[in-house]
Amino acid sequence: MNKIKDRKIVVVNQASNYLTVGFCNAFSEKFENVALVTGSIHIQGEVLNSNIEVTYINKWVERPARKKILSYIKACFKIYWLLQTKYRKHEVFFVSIPPMGYLLNLLVANRFSMVIWDVYPDVFKITGMKETLWLYKSWATLNKKSFKKAYRLFTIGNKMADLLEVYVDRSKLIIQPIWSIFQENDRVAKNENPFIQQHNLQEKFIVQYSGNIGLTHKVEVVVQLAELLKENSNIIFQIIGRGPRVPELQKMVEKKNLPNCIFLPFQTDEMFPYSLSAADLGIVILDELTSKGSVPSKSYNLMSYGIPSLYIAAEDSELNDYAHQFHAAACHTEKELEKAKQFILELAVNPIKWNQMSENALNTSKLFRRDNADKFVEFYL
Repeated sequence: MNKIKDRKIVVVNQASNYLTVGFCNAFSEKFENVALVTGSIHIQGEVLNSNIEVTYINKWVERPARKKILSYIKACFKIYWLLQTKYRKHEVFFVSIPPMGYLLNLLVANRFSMVIWDVYPDVFKITGMKETLWLYKSWATLNKKSFKKAYRLFTIGNKMADLLEVYVDRSKLIIQPIWSIFQENDRVAKNENPFIQQHNLQEKFIVQYSGNIGLTHKVEVVVQLAELLKENSNIIFQIIGRGPRVPELQKMVEKKNLPNCIFLPFQTDEMFPYSLSAADLGIVILDELTSKGSVPSKSYNLMSYGIPSLYIAAEDSELNDYAHQFHAAACHTEKELEKAKQFILELAVNPIKWNQMSENALNTSKLFRRDNADKFVEFYL
């Protein structure tokens, strides 16, 4: 394959995961010179091509909030310096973190492109921030300038594009979905699953939330569903993850006396396929104030294993569109937990419906494969 010799590109993400690795490797198929600026690389399946030059900056800090913000600011300064010096002749492909990092394109001369899958400052609405606040208004103004200057501007769904239209002409947006960690259905049967055996979950219908449990994640919805179904001893709710709200939620479960709601830490990379395989139903939650502005990657992981999903999200969300388009999930708002309860009960006792939704999930997962990374690069070129 003939590679482009006269163009250099650097991919930027303070916390690189399988998606960033996929972008880098896809670019390395076309560009002779590809670099990565990052604080850490989490390998999940796909390994970073050894020809890609990696420059490390400070790692992303999850908490406390003060250190998290400081890590963002420090990373922005380091990225800015690298783009002014070592990578001044490189095109820039900015992926995710720090969340304000893409605004650096207003300060550098590099050809600068961005992938937007969390829309700022809109996500701040979850914390109660009003659009009239100076920080919100200032960021929104900078977005308009930054997006107008961008060479390529990617987002991952139509609803997100609707949200971004506030800042940029829709004709400039390139809508391209991302992909799952898992490329095949490697779901492990329950009778062979060490995670099931370790936690004594044989013969249980497992409803699973796996992910961050931060200030903006309304995981209390899982606790509320567990309370609604506490008389159904065969249905178990798992909350797998970490975050500052875990102690609060654990106290809620204890106060409500819910033996059907279990907390577990994030699983190791080795155990993750087994913990995911254990789920009969996956829960994906988006705050309704900002549900246009995100599609959690766990949505695609569940599809790839043929696991039906329950989406708790607004009617104007991408997830709601997925539920109606692909029939691999149900989507209900936070006010419709009684309907969500009935959906869980029906799946738990109706293997025909479960199997149909599982098959739909597997078919849908074909739309979210690793070759989507190559499509990003094709659009870029």
